[in-house]
Amino acid sequence: MNGSAETAAVPSTGWASFGARLQAAVAAHGPLCAGIDPHPGLLAAWGLPETAAGLETFSMRCVEAFGGRVALVKPQSAFFERYGSAGIAVLERTLAGLRDAGTLSLLDAKRGDIGSTMEGYAQAYLSDDSPVRADALTTSPYLGYEALRPVLDVAWATGRGVFVLTLTSNPEGRTVQHAVLDGRSVAACVVDGVRADNARPAPAPAGLSGAPGAPGGPEDEHTATLSQTPGWGSIGMVVGATVGDAIDRLGLDLAGANAPLLAPGLGAQGATGQDVRRTFGPAVTRVLAASSRDVLSAGPAVSSLQARAVEVAERLRDTLRP
Repeated sequence: MNGSAETAAVPSTGWASFGARLQAAVAAHGPLCAGIDPHPGLLAAWGLPETAAGLETFSMRCVEAFGGRVALVKPQSAFFERYGSAGIAVLERTLAGLRDAGTLSLLDAKRGDIGSTMEGYAQAYLSDDSPVRADALTTSPYLGYEALRPVLDVAWATGRGVFVLTLTSNPEGRTVQHAVLDGRSVAACVVDGVRADNARPAPAPAGLSGAPGAPGGPEDEHTATLSQTPGWGSIGMVVGATVGDAIDRLGLDLAGANAPLLAPGLGAQGATGQDVRRTFGPAVTRVLAASSRDVLSAGPAVSSLQARAVEVAERLRDTLRP
């Protein structure tokens, strides 16, 4: 797929909601979220040192390979943080490179806290003036869904997104996510919160670069129509591709939440495209399959990474879309 022409058709400015931009990116590039997971084993497999310099080489190759060709790219924050300030500097450059390529980024940091601490995370990762800002952030709701409110509100105000851990594949998650209180599972309560937040009308913040009416704001017919057309909400959910019948068993109305669904577990973790269709049922058209090892194993050559990402995205489009 030719990424450059199609990337130009996807608004990357803040005034279009994250959900609208993500929906357009998936339509252009297929339902793949490609991970940037520079863990020690992959650095070694690519012949790179386990240093900040090796981290930067790895990450910049991923940016070059995925930029303009993948709907969503997900750097894993932990693998940058382990190198201290030098690693965070590489993360800043990685996110900036994806912005320059017009490609949406999802920072996988799984933040979850309360009060001013959560406000700090919101400003760090989703505010317009942060050097480590991403288009979206993964969060953990297990101090209570409403504890995420500072992040949800900053995302709403800036046209960014949030992905909330909802039903994960790890066995330990069941003790919390499957637990029932007053007849509702914890996972179902998270879905309720996401549904309510996605019912909020997306704002077009005054003064944002690229906002309608702002200096230099786009006025072409495609982007104007996209900003006004109801589509995917900007609050997504993380639901494992290998959760089996848990979605039905816990009574989760994923389709009704109007949420993009990030589904880890395809490929190296054992789930197939057909498994995803069975697991997600009517919500499968909102699924983005998260793939890290399957795509990254094609490295270190940029051309090989690029070819694998496009191949996986097209295969997913054929399998997951009607």
